[in-house]
Amino acid sequence: MPTIHTALISVTDKNGLDRFAHGLVALGVRILSTGGTARFLKDHGIPVTDVSDFTGFPEMLDGRVKTLHPKIHGGLLGIRGNADHKAQMDAHGLENIDMVVVNLYPFEQTVNQAGCTLERAIENIDIGGPAMLRSAAKNHAGVTVITDPQDYDPILTEMNTHGGAVTAATNFHLAKKVFVRTAAYDAAIANWLTALDETHQPQRFPAVVTLQFHKRQEMRYGENPHQLAAFYEERPILDHACVSQAKPLQGKELSFNNIHDANGAFELVKEFDEAATVIVKHTNPCGVALGDDLLAAYCRARDTDPVSAFGGIIACNRPITGPLAREIAKTFVEAVIAPGFDAEARAVLAEKSNLRLLETPPLGPSASNHLPNHPGTLDMKRVRGGMLLQEGDHHLLTRNDIKTVTRRPPSERELLDMLFAWKVAKHVKSNAIVYARDLTTVGVGAGQMSRVDASRIAVWKARETQQTLKRQEDFLVGSVLASDAFFPFRDGIDAAAAAGATAVIQPGGSIRDQEVIDAANEANMAMVFTGIRHFKH
Repeated sequence: MPTIHTALISVTDKNGLDRFAHGLVALGVRILSTGGTARFLKDHGIPVTDVSDFTGFPEMLDGRVKTLHPKIHGGLLGIRGNADHKAQMDAHGLENIDMVVVNLYPFEQTVNQAGCTLERAIENIDIGGPAMLRSAAKNHAGVTVITDPQDYDPILTEMNTHGGAVTAATNFHLAKKVFVRTAAYDAAIANWLTALDETHQPQRFPAVVTLQFHKRQEMRYGENPHQLAAFYEERPILDHACVSQAKPLQGKELSFNNIHDANGAFELVKEFDEAATVIVKHTNPCGVALGDDLLAAYCRARDTDPVSAFGGIIACNRPITGPLAREIAKTFVEAVIAPGFDAEARAVLAEKSNLRLLETPPLGPSASNHLPNHPGTLDMKRVRGGMLLQEGDHHLLTRNDIKTVTRRPPSERELLDMLFAWKVAKHVKSNAIVYARDLTTVGVGAGQMSRVDASRIAVWKARETQQTLKRQEDFLVGSVLASDAFFPFRDGIDAAAAAGATAVIQPGGSIRDQEVIDAANEANMAMVFTGIRHFKH
């Protein structure tokens, strides 16, 4: 184990640095430092040797050149125990540097600020820092390298345990962290610069996209038991209220499909400001409802399709309470994801030991909304040998955006139901048809090759649920229909009218729009066009 005699410290983030440096000095470590870090250490009563005194070469070019010197990099890269390296270092007056403590100029934070200029971004590209980190990490057998302040206390503890030395295992761990960090740093620079055109104007899609994901867990299997799988978390984290940031509170280990479905459910429930519940099965919502409270919303969502809700994923946009937990416990479900569970809910659901509970951070504005040029805010679809990249489908439709195209305009109740159904349809696999009434889905047709088939399936599902619940009331009478894309023929409207729907919301734009409008007028239906399509493949 190499013992630390000399440490070079040059950091932007000075949190915890005074305590760490005092600990090093107490162990007899000599500290080299530069610029603002050296001043900080001296102000805290820590003896420091300036790097310029150590190298015999002054800082110059506004501090751009200070550690780029053979006495620094030779002291880091010389292999301990190598006689030839030792002879060369002695001949040129080079000394070992046993520890490097460096974190980098805040490039990512700088370019994420509004109005950041190219000149300002360039000045926040660190050169000497990554060079020292990489030199030290390459020679981690003899050099301890720290780039994360969270490592200060564990390193001091280890040094105190081992008489000023750090174990080889720890040095290897720290070296890996360095290469991860410098890779992310270089990626951030490349992503930002390649998103500028020749006049330095930002473009939506960078010429080069480099993203970084950290393994969060290995899974029992993927979509099927014969497929190996793992779950990775994107760094930096751009939206904290998301499935990757959910904390497991209980239950079996999450599966690949659990995470996929929980993501779909939670992204839909986030669409609503009102208390909302979403139930997802195989990535499609099988029940969605709003209510005065979550309990009412959940019961209505479940009763949309209780057969499909069995074994589904539940998402709520409010914390789960005890009464709601008792209702959830009546049905077998795989997982519940929500921004909180009260004590009573935790106690009730703890009796379902296999039920997975996922607690997300509180809902609020996504951080990604403030980073429009960050490639991590874009949606990715992997194809063999490449990737499709697009903006996320974040379009929000208001009543002012729609156009009534039939003789009869929608009533206020129909309009509210249409806006609700439209949000749901955005999250249903295409071709998508959603029937809704009283801010509750009553039938969902998903992923069909023809739109009329999706409509027929939605109607069939509604009829099946009516029989399952032994209800006399026809769920579809007075409902509205939302379609994620235009109707190419009138048959979809005729089917909706026959089912009992009284209003339709759809994008419009078909060459047969007038034929479709005529069908709606013949049935005295209200129809509105949105001008927006919501395909989801």
